Amino acid sequence: MTTARQFEAMYAATWAALERLLDEAEGGAKHYDGAALATLYRRSCEHLALARARAYPIHLTQRLESLTERAHRQIYRPQGFALGQLRDFALVDFPQAVRAHRGYLLVAAALFLLPMLALAWASWRDPGFILHLLDARQVRQFDAMYGPGPGGIGRERPADTDWEMFGFYIMNNIGIGFQCFAAGIFAGVGSAFYLVFNGLFIGAVGGYLITRGHAENFLSFVATHSAFELTAIVLAGAAGLRLGHAVLAPGRLGRLAALQHGARDAVVVVYGAAALLVVAAAVEAFWSSARWVAPAVKYGVAAACWLLVIGYLAWQGRPEDARAG
Repeated sequence: MTTARQFEAMYAATWAALERLLDEAEGGAKHYDGAALATLYRRSCEHLALARARAYPIHLTQRLESLTERAHRQIYRPQGFALGQLRDFALVDFPQAVRAHRGYLLVAAALFLLPMLALAWASWRDPGFILHLLDARQVRQFDAMYGPGPGGIGRERPADTDWEMFGFYIMNNIGIGFQCFAAGIFAGVGSAFYLVFNGLFIGAVGGYLITRGHAENFLSFVATHSAFELTAIVLAGAAGLRLGHAVLAPGRLGRLAALQHGARDAVVVVYGAAALLVVAAAVEAFWSSARWVAPAVKYGVAAACWLLVIGYLAWQGRPEDARAG
């Protein structure tokens, strides 16, 4: 078995790195690396459990207890709605949490995008293919929504005003995001199902409408808000896969404790995804169906929104030295 001295020598660098980050965080630094702090915290918790199980000297366990307690206070400090905390969440915590979950994000993106592209191609090659997924009444409904003529505004009108549509889209978007996240509790299978299902549906409808000649109405309507909506769906699915991983591989924790830990770990991503879905609903209600805006202008704004979302999640909240590198 590893001696206490060997154990301390093996992990001293990890503990020193955690201590440096804690000093920065407790000193009020705004741009410390929160994702690294969370990772080092989890490793130090494992080291503390090992130290206790192996009855290492008290000074060693006390040091690890002190480090993990300080890290826990920083990571799980109460979150209010003060403007400063909201700013920190938007500018630092959320993009850092997304990058910390990049593995789940890649899997979720593949589960969503690959079926979407495959069904878009299949429906584009054969318009009748969509009838394998939707009935004829639903297909006629999409033709009416995106076809030529005064009714082809790109959407149904279950409400009379844009504000009512805004409320409708929020409820619809949040419902999809919640399904993709919460279904992850079933070992991740539920999240995978909803990601694949939504990808199939969107791809089939998109390919069908394009091959039917409704490309301009359809694409000019969905291009802008999809930057926020599709990204949020993938993020919610990634958070659900994090839950599923906790259930399947609890490690040294009990399954329930692992699930609780996974939920705390993913909750920042879920909050951020919900915020993106609200933004998507606002864009969809007030911009996407605006007939007075030329399609070329919508495409330009959509490209800017996609670049904004990708750049924000990839770079925002990185420490200054990481940005320079």
